[in-house]
Amino acid sequence: MVVGRFQVMAMLQAARAYVLGLEIPSAKSWGLNRAIFYAAAKRGFKGQKPVKRTRSEIKEEPITETPEAYHLGSEVAYKAPHTPGPLYFTIGGEIQTEEEFTRQIASRFGKEYKQAWKEAIAYIKTFDEQTLLSQSGFFNSVYKPKRDELASKWTQLAE
Repeated sequence: MVVGRFQVMAMLQAARAYVLGLEIPSAKSWGLNRAIFYAAAKRGFKGQKPVKRTRSEIKEEPITETPEAYHLGSEVAYKAPHTPGPLYFTIGGEIQTEEEFTRQIASRFGKEYKQAWKEAIAYIKTFDEQTLLSQSGFFNSVYKPKRDELASKWTQLAE
């Protein structure tokens, strides 16, 4: 099965969230949510942009929560309505659960998902916290330079 850029973004975003402190179910939700967000951004948004935080706000509190939103550095995702269990995120009226991550992302890797997850974690850990907390830093320094290489490598791994 083909592992594309969407799956690479979701894996790296999930690994990023995990390394920065989210529990695995929430990190997977974050990863899928951000992959959907970037896919939508590529097509062009219709609606309002999220509130940006200043560098000093991020430095003081790199990760913050409000009742509606979760800020991971300079990036924000909206929290699913509170239900018992893990923190999940929502976009477009859909909740990104761990099960959805498994269906849309992990299933593409077949039996080799655990190996790809370990590689994603190891890769993310090579970056400093400042890069990981920056939306543009993550996109330009972490994701963009390796997206096609990882898509190809992980497709071969999954075959």
